[in-house]
Amino acid sequence: MQPEDLLKQVAFIKEIDKLKTIQRRTKLFHSDRPENDAEHSWHLAMMTIVLAEHADKPIDVLKVLKMVLIHDLVEIDAGDTFLYDAEKDHTNTEEELLAAQRIFGLLPAAQAAEFIAIWQEFEDGQTDEAKFARAMDRFEPLLQNSSNNGGTWAEFNVPFEKVYEKKKAIRKGSASLWQYAENLLKESVERGILRKDPPAQND
Repeated sequence: MQPEDLLKQVAFIKEIDKLKTIQRRTKLFHSDRPENDAEHSWHLAMMTIVLAEHADKPIDVLKVLKMVLIHDLVEIDAGDTFLYDAEKDHTNTEEELLAAQRIFGLLPAAQAAEFIAIWQEFEDGQTDEAKFARAMDRFEPLLQNSSNNGGTWAEFNVPFEKVYEKKKAIRKGSASLWQYAENLLKESVERGILRKDPPAQND
């Protein structure tokens, strides 16, 4: 390794400290304090270790850990996009790609290329590892909101149908976790912390 590589790595480590300042809409479990992106990423990493046995297919756990730890680093530049934002789509954007290139570009070239590739794989959501990582990303806020009397569902008046549609990503990574999530969503409706609109009436 070249001496300048260590300087680049330290510069990257210092830069990503900013992730601790990016606030999410979801709150900590049984709390009214917003979670920050660094806390979210840490929690997903722990969930991956604990829940890996529930993946539908064999996964490279280390690769999933890399995905969940770096997937939101782009928000240092691009900011956090609320999952249920009605105006801005929660998908990979040109803004996020530019952020990935700048932030990961602080690293030595080989590491930068690896991190960008892992970030892109997570965003594409096609591999078994990406499917499980994305399942973790959807599962955590579901657990948080159910612990907080509806959390952001109630705060932003998000209906069951929209939450259900967004949470279906869990099903792609783990059938057993999706069954748990589905039951939790139904329980949330029954508890009155998640609004379910009545079926439309035909005139």
